[in-house]
Order: sequence, then structure tokens, then C-alpha cells
Amino acid sequence: MTQSYSSYRNLPPLGGICSFEEAAKKGLTVKECVARLKRFHYAGKRLHGIFTAQITSEPIYELKSAFSLHAYLCAEIVTSLRDRISEMREPPLGLDKIPDPHLEIYFDEIRSAPTTEERLTALYQKAIPELSRAMARHLEDTNPLADYPSTRALKFARQDLLQMENFGREAVASLVAEDCRSRAEPWLDRLDEYLQAAGGLDGISPTENTLKERCHSRKPWRYDPRPRRDSRFPDPYNMAVNAEAFLYDDSFSAEPKTLMMFFKRLREIDVPEMMASIIVETPDRSWLYYRDMTRQLWDEARHAMMGEVGFAQLGVDWRHAMVNFTWSLALNTQLTPLERHAVLYFIEQGLMAKTGKRFEWEVAQASGNPLSALFQDYDWADEVLHARIGRDWYLSQMTDPQQAVAYGDRCWSKVLMDWERWQKDGLTEHRNWWPDLYREACRRRQVEPDEAVLNYRVSYREVRADLKTISASG
Repeated sequence: MTQSYSSYRNLPPLGGICSFEEAAKKGLTVKECVARLKRFHYAGKRLHGIFTAQITSEPIYELKSAFSLHAYLCAEIVTSLRDRISEMREPPLGLDKIPDPHLEIYFDEIRSAPTTEERLTALYQKAIPELSRAMARHLEDTNPLADYPSTRALKFARQDLLQMENFGREAVASLVAEDCRSRAEPWLDRLDEYLQAAGGLDGISPTENTLKERCHSRKPWRYDPRPRRDSRFPDPYNMAVNAEAFLYDDSFSAEPKTLMMFFKRLREIDVPEMMASIIVETPDRSWLYYRDMTRQLWDEARHAMMGEVGFAQLGVDWRHAMVNFTWSLALNTQLTPLERHAVLYFIEQGLMAKTGKRFEWEVAQASGNPLSALFQDYDWADEVLHARIGRDWYLSQMTDPQQAVAYGDRCWSKVLMDWERWQKDGLTEHRNWWPDLYREACRRRQVEPDEAVLNYRVSYREVRADLKTISASG
């Protein structure tokens, strides 16, 4: 500025946002700002879709969990960008338009990556860092005072992107061998070419008019609805132990029920596997639908992590519990997306009753395990939110609440858990793993096991009728 200007007693000027010199720079026009934000929005939405679509079929538990989190973070980034764009003289928003055909190919290629290793490298060493860099350029180019709402949204977005990038850096280092990286190098270079042809992720560089040929995405992409698990899940078809029947049996004390509840929480990894299928296979809904559903998906993955932490606290190896995927497998392959949502809603309504989240919290309180009590407290709170999400996005499609519950009941009754075939095909022996797990927990605590608890022998098959009201998934 040509003339110095100071604030009263040298207080930080302009609310502490920036200096007068910084606030006086030309910056971006509203039109230029919106053009960039729309491309960031498109990138975030595509990343959300890619993460969500991989949750079910990705076998590695840590990646399944991280993809659930990163889908949620991307959904929040997209939501904040949509809100900001809507404030900037932009109705109709046009947020469903593809900003550039090469940008579409760029994300199609990542979604179609043939291996986990290539997808991890493309996501965490290409797309996410590039989106963060493009947002950083926006922060440098825009006027920090005039465009403060955008800069605030982008600063928070970059924090989330940095969290994803940090995870991805370690994941790539752990899982992607040098020879795998070398084989993928030509394709990774092709990704750079697509992005360059699109004028960069923010679109500020010259673009190419000639459309470059696709590579992996030449073949139409198809969603894989069948859940997969890594080798730490040695018997994912095992249905020999009915956790719900044990928890609701008044003859057992609260303390061993804590171990079973940690198993129930860990087993909830099948809910993101199922919910991802609803999100991916339900097109053309309001963005708020996808944001809310992804929030619930992430909460369920977080609950599974709580179970994992519970096992660690007890010093018990969770691999000794046969964490199955039979619920997500059955729903994903036997029901339509709406029918799956109906079952989810039906179960959630049951979880609000006596034999539900309040009951589990009371058991945790009585168990004397503060961690279990804390986790069940938050698990219960989350379930209240999930019931609201169900009312907003499932119940709204039904005539009335009674019809909604009845339809969920009918859909749940259609689901076939084919115990005999799984056993006949050699997929499982339905081994009762509970005694060994409980015995190990008692050994760690240096207490004698309760013989009645040790001899618990109730399988899902023996209480199939109760599964109408007792969740098979938690």
C-alpha cells in the first residue's frame, strides 16, 4: 500500500485474518473462485465414490476401516464446498456437471485400478496430494478477506486431506513393493498426463482438446458387492456363536458379557460392507442422503474399531473370535438396495427397545469395565443419530412408520443364512470358538472361568426365530 495504516494501538487488524497489504491484493473474482471450487467439489465427490466402492471387497481390515473414514471425510469436504458455492450467486449450481472430460477419465482410471497396490498409490500419492496442492494455490491466489468463507472451508479440507495423505504414505510403504511400483509406473505416468490435459485439478493451466485414450477404464467398471476378509478372519462363514442370545441371558453376569460385546462391536465391520452397497447402488439421490449415509457407515466402522481396542485392552487376540461376514454377504447378494435399507431400519428400531443399546450400556456399566461403558455410551448416542437418518431417508419413502417397519420385517424374513450349504461346501465347520476365547480372557485376568459361561453352546441356527427381533449385526 502506498500509505502506511495502523490499527488502534497496533491491535491485530481485520479480525486477525490478514494484514492490510494482504487484504488489498487483487485476488480471484467470484467467477474464478467458483470455477475452482467446482472442480474441487468434483474431485472430492469422485474420491468419496472410490473409497465407498472399495469398502466391501477390500479384504484388509485396516484398509476397509480407513476407506470408511476417508469416504466420510470426503463427504464432509464436498458438503462444505457445496454450501460455499451455493452462496456465490450460483443458482442453479450445476454441481453434477463434469468439469473436464480428462478429469473424469483421471478418476475413472483410479476407480478401475486392477490391484489394491495400484489404487493405494494413485489415491494417496497422486489424487489426494494434488487436491491439497490445488487448494493451497487457491489460498495463495484468492483475497483472504473478501473470500474468507472459502479459505476457511479449504483450510479445514486440507487438514482432512493431510490426515488421509499421512495414512496413505504409511500404507503404500507397507503394502506396495518396489517391483509393484515399477510395474505400475507407466500407468501412474498416464494419470499425470490426464491431469495435465485437464489443465490441472484446479483448471488454471492450458487444456488439451484431443481426448486421450483410456487404460484400465476402457472396460466398464462394476461394483463388487461380495465382502472379502484377510487371513486374520479364518472362518468368516462361522455362525456357531449367537452373541445376542448370550447377552440377553439373565443367568450370565455382566463381566463376561463385556467380552461378548467387544466381539459384537468388532463384528460391526459388516455394516460398512453392507451400507457401502446401498450408497453405491442407489443413484440420483440428494447429496445430503449420501452425506448422512456415509456418516452412519463411518460410525459403524468406528464401532468395529472400538471392539478391536476392547480386545487389546483385555490382552486377548481378536483373531480367536470368528468374526463373520454372513450378514453383509446375504443382504448384498439377496436383496435390493431399498430392501437392505429396510432391514437396517428394522434392526435399528429394535436397538432402541429394551433389548438394544440402552441395555448394552447398562451391561457395560455393571461390568466394571470403564472402557466398555464409555464405548457403549457413544455407541448408543450414535444409534440415536442413525435412527434419525433412517427416518429421513428410508421412512420418507414409505406411507407411514408401520408400513416401513413391516416392509423391513418382510425383507429381513427373505434373507437366507445357508448354514448347511456353507458347511457342506467346506467353507466352515461352525466351530464353537467361545470357550477358548473366554478361557483366554480369564487367563489374562488371572481368574477362574465360570463353568456355565464356558459351556455356552447356542448357535444362530438354534435361535433363528429370535433373529426377527435380535440383530444379527449389532
